[in-house]
Amino acid sequence: MTENTAATVTTPGADAAGDPSELPAIAFIGLGNMGGPMAHNLAAAGYRVIGFDLVPEALEKARAAGVEIASSGAEAVRSAAASPRSLVITMLPAGRHVVGALKGSDGSDGRDPVEGLLAAAAPNTLFMDCSTIAVEDSVTVRELIAAAGHRVLDAPVSGGTVGAEAGTLAMMVGGAAEDVAEATPVLEVVGKRIVHCGPAGNGLAAKVCNNMILGASMIAVSEAFVLGEKLGLSNEALFDVASNATGQCWALTTNCPVPGPVPTSPANRDFKPGFAGALMAKDLGLAKSAIETTGIEGRMGLLAEEIYAAFAEGEGGSKDFSGIIELIRAQSTPAA
Repeated sequence: MTENTAATVTTPGADAAGDPSELPAIAFIGLGNMGGPMAHNLAAAGYRVIGFDLVPEALEKARAAGVEIASSGAEAVRSAAASPRSLVITMLPAGRHVVGALKGSDGSDGRDPVEGLLAAAAPNTLFMDCSTIAVEDSVTVRELIAAAGHRVLDAPVSGGTVGAEAGTLAMMVGGAAEDVAEATPVLEVVGKRIVHCGPAGNGLAAKVCNNMILGASMIAVSEAFVLGEKLGLSNEALFDVASNATGQCWALTTNCPVPGPVPTSPANRDFKPGFAGALMAKDLGLAKSAIETTGIEGRMGLLAEEIYAAFAEGEGGSKDFSGIIELIRAQSTPAA
């Protein structure tokens, strides 16, 4: 049975005991645009956070934010494991990065050997992967962690860099109820709403499904605005109608793809992301893979993936995903 838990941050970092010395040490692997702010918030909340990233700039930024920097991912995990309680969080770009970090390398590929995170962890460590990766990669990750004698949660996030910085991410969590309970104080620091979606793997499933809805709805909203423009309807008039009628949705009322109606939307800043088109294309690619694996009738999801893949190939990759409206305008037939 799915358990839903909405959690609002009140006292970040405070656990049931209320004693900072009892907080788990956290090894945080991946300190990029999302992982960096999350690690910062955890450190600011009183957690000991030991981080690692391959990008020197990310390491320096995290160090300045109070994160201890390790010489490798394995060293971060080993340092955290020296505490009475520890947690390993990964936030990496793709499944191959998560798998590679967990397993490490023996040097047979001609590169220097790299110790894996799994080998460095204390027995029965809780691993929480916040990466958005392919469903099949998530299965591999869970199998590797379980085979090494550890526990696993998948906890992909939604809310973009703004949510990561503010500590207001939506967290979609899959795993055993007792492991979710153990991780909840940490989740409450980085997220505003935490939803336990069921067993391990269900968090990622929820993220893939949610972003398929988001991508398809942003395309539909953008097409409606372009159609309204062709019909002589002002953007403000269409917004006033749709936002108070059955067409209302997050893509319209929060991330509106035209400037004016929602002053905080990226359309008012020349589509500076937010949530970049390249990331939407990536997530819809994951949805496409899941559609093909499960065999569902998913024509809208597949078409959305095709449209965003084309958008991300050009300048759209670095723009907010709501910038898809520019592609729709460009490909529309000029008025007679």
